[in-house]
Amino acid sequence: MHPPVRSIQKKKKKQNVEIVSTFPAQPSPMASLTICRATLTRLPALQLTTSPSASPSVSFNFNCFRSRILRIISPKRHHHHRATMASSAPAQERTTAPYGSWKSPITADVVSGASKYLGGTAVDGQGRLIVLESRPNEGGRAVLVRLADKAGDEAVDLTPKEFAVRTTCQEYGGGAFAVSGDTVIFSNYKDQRLYKQSINGRDSTPVAITPDYGGPVISYADGVFDYRFNRFFTVREDQRESATNSTTTIVAVDLNGKDVQEPTVVISGNDFYAFPRLDPKGERIAWIEWGHPNMPWDRSELWVGYISENGEIHKRTCVAGYDPSLVESPTEPKWSPGGELFFVTDRKSGFWNLYKWIESENSVQVVYSLDAEFSKPLWVFGSSSYVLLQNNEGKNLIACGYRQKGRSYLSIVDDAQSSLSVLDIPFTDIDNITLGNHCLYIEGASAVDPSSVAKVLNHILSEVIIIEAICVSLFQITLDAIQSKVLEFNIIWSSSPDSSKYQSYYSLPEFIEFPTEVPGQSAYAYFYPPSNPDYQASKDEKPPLLLKSHGYGREYRDRLLLKWGIVDVNDCCSCAKFLVDSGLVDGNRLCITGGSAGGYTTLAALAFKDTFKAGSSLYGVADVGLLRAETHKFESHYIDNLVGDEKDYYERSPINFVDQFSCPIILFQGLEDKVVPPDQARKIYEALKKKGLPVALVEYEGEQHGFRKAENIKFTLEQQMVFFARLVGHFNVADEITPIKIENFD
Repeated sequence: MHPPVRSIQKKKKKQNVEIVSTFPAQPSPMASLTICRATLTRLPALQLTTSPSASPSVSFNFNCFRSRILRIISPKRHHHHRATMASSAPAQERTTAPYGSWKSPITADVVSGASKYLGGTAVDGQGRLIVLESRPNEGGRAVLVRLADKAGDEAVDLTPKEFAVRTTCQEYGGGAFAVSGDTVIFSNYKDQRLYKQSINGRDSTPVAITPDYGGPVISYADGVFDYRFNRFFTVREDQRESATNSTTTIVAVDLNGKDVQEPTVVISGNDFYAFPRLDPKGERIAWIEWGHPNMPWDRSELWVGYISENGEIHKRTCVAGYDPSLVESPTEPKWSPGGELFFVTDRKSGFWNLYKWIESENSVQVVYSLDAEFSKPLWVFGSSSYVLLQNNEGKNLIACGYRQKGRSYLSIVDDAQSSLSVLDIPFTDIDNITLGNHCLYIEGASAVDPSSVAKVLNHILSEVIIIEAICVSLFQITLDAIQSKVLEFNIIWSSSPDSSKYQSYYSLPEFIEFPTEVPGQSAYAYFYPPSNPDYQASKDEKPPLLLKSHGYGREYRDRLLLKWGIVDVNDCCSCAKFLVDSGLVDGNRLCITGGSAGGYTTLAALAFKDTFKAGSSLYGVADVGLLRAETHKFESHYIDNLVGDEKDYYERSPINFVDQFSCPIILFQGLEDKVVPPDQARKIYEALKKKGLPVALVEYEGEQHGFRKAENIKFTLEQQMVFFARLVGHFNVADEITPIKIENFD
């Protein structure tokens, strides 16, 4: 459940909230709505949502919902090409019709079924790219796919049909597989056991390497191969004794014998662990750990353990996070080819910047300092925001993504010179970066581009870098390392092959700045106005608004402490008011939506404010106290930091103020959700139904915290749109959609 996160420019005291309108890429009726995403959800970390990021995500935790709508439909192409196509498009007469009723080829079917999303990338021993695809049309099943390495070849599914690659570790998962040479180890969704599979030999049948406990009570994530002792280090979550108070450790899984053995616990004692990473010689292991009541972005510690000749960790050193007077949350440790330890932390500046460990002094040194985020909140395992390169002279270069003022940049940092060069690529949102054989794979996207992965070939001596992108579309880009110019940009793989045909229906975002309720403090947003080449509205009509939210930086995350349900709600309302006052949207047709913590922001905005006229909550929180009692271990103390004492819990729970609701609400909920249990949606539904307000509840069998099945994603998009159209928009949607029954209305 990820809450809002905004990026605040401390010197100017301006917050960077990404309020992004997403419907230009949605089903046809939505293509004529104005959508503004004020996502105050990612997170400080309640994930109200991305994956700013996002993450990406068809898991519909708010991030994923965004990516489904925003990324999946957009075609991947170079910005320069856009300008050319736009200027050459012939003018045509448009039909005048109300906003929301415009016909568009971008239907809910296109959004929900035409695209896959990425769950990670890796490179095998022959340098071929392997991606983890989650397929809505297969019920959200995640499959490892080896992409073709030359023209004319076809991609190959590596995962047998009876398997699915996904871990439920800490519920949000991530880091579900690891590749070494011709071997992959993955977590199987059904039983949560680890399996080893040869991906190039004749016998590619997966073989279990962890015990069968009679059910998915133990899960694994974020693993790494130990070549020195032929074993596999991985994070393990053990729910055998308690499903709500699990035990998390780092274990070693033996890869030597044919018999399955109980994994050996090598690191334990704290509440949570992540990022076990071995140095090139297998002599040192780094990891991140943290304990209640902190979340990993509040306070965490980076440790290094020394591995003895018999494979035991005989000495441990805390590298960062041990000083109680210094608030920091180190993350993403990585070893350079020469054995230096790099990591990201937010000490002093409040922004996640690159650092390295000076082992001889047990001190840390900043590599490059910038008021920007070089990492993201640890909601899922296996994040990779940077990779380490080394030329023939032993010089460290760091290829990294960073986020500043609501957008991402790809850059190369020179460790020796402490310099940074930005590479000019179309992506405005960069997620993970994977190191290949003399190349990089970069997951990226933009407001009009689908989620992608970029392959970067490195020729440092000739000062040329090649980047390919797989944004849910793979591209090849040739870059001049000095001038940072994109010389070539070719799509080589796409999760939505037909998306380019819809390019004329996309809305380009407008960057806006608006005042918050805090004097002198501004927030930023991306505003997507309605766009359709075939239609226009009358000059007297202003479009409806659908708003979502999110942001970045420790200062913003800390602003939510004890203020969740206040800060995020105020900013969403301030944004909507600004758009109304600017004459951009219709003040009588303001709608708000969000998933998880974004669903809570939606419900809180409707309970405690009168700005919005309707809302849609996807697996949102109605009772904060009940959430604290029922949620999983990972977030079990998180709510205390965001809310406060018992009085605050009562006053921040929308369920306790049903009498203050005054507008229609539609709720969507997965029945297997362990993060925000189904009772949350049911309680608010029954209460609003009893009060007499128009309300509807849609529950999905087999769905968890986020919707993965194409049919459910489609149904959610359609019913949300029809709900807004019938109760607020006062228009007829263009598609044939049968609305569900709305209590107290139908």
